[in-house]
Amino acid sequence: MTKPTNLLTGLAVLPLTLGTAQAQEELNALVWCDHTDPALIEPFEQAHNVKVNLREYEGTGAALALLDQSRPGDWDVLVIDGIDVFRAVDAGYLAPLTEAELPIDAFFPQVVMTDNNVVDGTTYAVTEKFGYNTISYNASKVDEADMQSLSTVWSEKYAGRISIYDYYLPVMGLAALAKGIPTAEIGADDLTPIGEVLTEMRSRAASVAGVVAAQTALATGEVDIVVGGGEWLTAVLAAEQPELTWTIPAEGAVRWAQSIGVVAGTEKPELAMEFVKYIVSPEGQARLATSSCFWGMPANAEAGAFLTDAQKAALRWDQQGDYLTRTQLYPAPDADLDIDMQDLWLDVLQQ
Repeated sequence: MTKPTNLLTGLAVLPLTLGTAQAQEELNALVWCDHTDPALIEPFEQAHNVKVNLREYEGTGAALALLDQSRPGDWDVLVIDGIDVFRAVDAGYLAPLTEAELPIDAFFPQVVMTDNNVVDGTTYAVTEKFGYNTISYNASKVDEADMQSLSTVWSEKYAGRISIYDYYLPVMGLAALAKGIPTAEIGADDLTPIGEVLTEMRSRAASVAGVVAAQTALATGEVDIVVGGGEWLTAVLAAEQPELTWTIPAEGAVRWAQSIGVVAGTEKPELAMEFVKYIVSPEGQARLATSSCFWGMPANAEAGAFLTDAQKAALRWDQQGDYLTRTQLYPAPDADLDIDMQDLWLDVLQQ
């Protein structure tokens, strides 16, 4: 989620330019849609008299392709799926960070993710936001007891009332959990049982949809359940439609986490680092957590002081200790297994 995006959809070409014409400097950031909210970006622009140019993308593969096509210095900041930091490091696209400048001691311990953000003892990125790909639903339309087990979420009872989030990694992770397979241990031999679950799931689903389409389908009553949903899908709707909610089933769920880093070759390393520091500051974290695109938990626990009680309730702030214990990170397949997983996903979509 990782904000949950679709690696298969490629680039969403949506540059967003904010700031004033009088800005003395510009900063170019390759980001997910939650960073395009003016409420998040404008305070940094004003504090540093800078114009932040944002380009939204979907999927790590798309970001790496764009960086590959760019010249050194074209980009200054990169937001990336936490499990894919190593890919950007291996490709030479991330610069080392000075960990002492980051408030990591204030983070929820489970999301520091040293194994992901640190490569060979060097810190290249820092977790900024996390959440869950799990089950979102309309509490007024389903039996909530059925939502507490993956064995009943996509049962025949709800045929035609389900949408599947269109991103193979978290949904295949949920299918693995339904079979008792830890997401970190998924191998080629597990694709057959995972495929069986996906086929059953797809046979009951009315649609396979991206972020906006899935959210709209749930909000309008087109479907009553979104497999792969979570706080990122329903929290922003909670004030107007409190019946739209989410849960972590007994088998667990998949945890996404996004990281931010400085792009190697930037000509503005100090300013880029200031942007990273702002994003992981308590104030920046609170704004990022409640971005107009999608909500999620801030990595920095001190952001709670800048969130309202209603916002914290929608994010299930007080339940994070339990949720972090009962959820597993996205599958992180190697290149060969990733191709096989994508092929399986495409096969399921065509059913």
